[in-house]
Amino acid sequence: MRGSWVLAAAGCLLILAGSWLASAVQTAGGVTVRDVRFPGADGVTMSGLLYTPPNATPATPAPGVLAVHGYINSRETQSGFAIEFARRGYVVLAMDQTGHGYSGGAAFSNGFGGPDGLKYLRSLPNVDRDNIGLEGHSMGGWTVLAAAAAMPDGYRSMVLEGSSTGAPFAAEGTPAWPRNLQLVFSRYDEFSKLMWGVDKARDVTVSPKAQALFGTTAPLEPGRLYGDIAAGTARRLATPVTTHPGDHISPAAIGASLDWFGQTLKGGTPRPAGDQIWMWKELATGVALIGLVLLLLGSFELLLALPFLARLRGAPQPAVERRGGGWWAALGVNALLPVLTYFPAFIAVTLWLQPGPLLRQGITNQVVVWALVNAALTLLLGLVWKARRDGAASQRWAPSVVIALATVAIGYLALLAADLVFKVDFRFWVVALKLFSPDQFRIALIYVLPLTAFFLVALKALHTRLAVQGDSAAMQYLTAIVAMAGGFLLLLIVDYGLFFLTGGLPTAFDPLSTVVAIQFLPLMAMVAVIAVFTWRRTGAYAPGAMICGLLVTWYVVAGTATQVV
Repeated sequence: MRGSWVLAAAGCLLILAGSWLASAVQTAGGVTVRDVRFPGADGVTMSGLLYTPPNATPATPAPGVLAVHGYINSRETQSGFAIEFARRGYVVLAMDQTGHGYSGGAAFSNGFGGPDGLKYLRSLPNVDRDNIGLEGHSMGGWTVLAAAAAMPDGYRSMVLEGSSTGAPFAAEGTPAWPRNLQLVFSRYDEFSKLMWGVDKARDVTVSPKAQALFGTTAPLEPGRLYGDIAAGTARRLATPVTTHPGDHISPAAIGASLDWFGQTLKGGTPRPAGDQIWMWKELATGVALIGLVLLLLGSFELLLALPFLARLRGAPQPAVERRGGGWWAALGVNALLPVLTYFPAFIAVTLWLQPGPLLRQGITNQVVVWALVNAALTLLLGLVWKARRDGAASQRWAPSVVIALATVAIGYLALLAADLVFKVDFRFWVVALKLFSPDQFRIALIYVLPLTAFFLVALKALHTRLAVQGDSAAMQYLTAIVAMAGGFLLLLIVDYGLFFLTGGLPTAFDPLSTVVAIQFLPLMAMVAVIAVFTWRRTGAYAPGAMICGLLVTWYVVAGTATQVV
């Protein structure tokens, strides 16, 4: 019992310290960060975080920047950019696109919400309307391009991060439109074919589409200024050494945008582009995310002391006496099967299961179909690979449901408190836990059942096939992590290893799913830790499986896009 209090207290301490530090970083220099809602087209309510530096007042308006995230991200994903823009005296609206985060409507609608965001930013009395910059990453680039098309005179300059003009979702760029554009396209961007029609991102310099935008037929020179800032025709290319999602945590990518707005916007507080503190906020919210996991584990053990839940306590019964050929084969299949089915399941959903009134989130549909396919295959393989004995205590379903709901509810309340007090969520990079919007909560009620069913099958297989008698706790955790996340680790090492060596992404046939796969590695490792921790205290797989089902549903639904209203 004492250990569980220590674990829960450590989790609370990490959450508190991480959230406090994150808040201190994003408000450094007297910046305020406020959650705002504003009206959008078709009656849609839009959401954003408004960063206001102390120099911005109605008497002394400051430059403004509209900063927009990419597909299946949210306003917080742009915090590295927003923090640094605000430190330089700019009023920053980091908005949620339509269908993302807390903005209403469906993804891809209403110009992604870009015109609404620019209109709101221009309405603020402390914003200098003659000095507004637009910055967008990936689909966020198409969002700010939509804003620029709707208000050709409503901005002064633009930064496209890992994005492009033209098809499939933006107007074609010319040497004169959009105004004063910097293109930041990383040397290992996974979306080079989609964005600029080249197989390798490093070849953006010879992309006919990019050359037409810059008004030249010669290879583009990174760092060179094309056109004229005063005339609004300036162009510049930056090629930081990172990936498409890596733009968010790249000092070079962020620094390029800082330098560009420093040259093209008037006013603010000049700072060198290399003067950046955003990474401390990223590390701090990462610490808070680790703290959440510790809080969940400690809370689970504390809840086991309650009379109704105490009946769940039991000793684990490993089902395997030693590691033989069958054990290694089972480990290999457990680790590799999720990866072998990953791209086929995701592509099949893209082709044949479009979001609809019931299943409204495209990425979540892909995850659910992948999970159900793996559950079915695991059950079929279970008919071949029989464990020597069940290895799991008899399941007590009612208390398992109660303890799972209570454990995850405690974690949710911790996130709610961090949001209310510090205006942060729990994240590192693109791995993030966010509060539900009311609409997302209703959506989660549909997806939670199939995802929980997957974890019931997967964790039973884990404990009955791979738990070896006499293993230490460390070996049990390691085995589970390899079984649940090892395949994704191997996939990413091979895929990105070849990518960095050759410049060509082996899985370029589906770059979005490739990027999404990065999140599976930490997420499935977290699942493995929760699975072993709960099994060691109950001898049963159901409590851990239900916690994981709730947690992963929360993670996916709150963090992806709603495509059908």
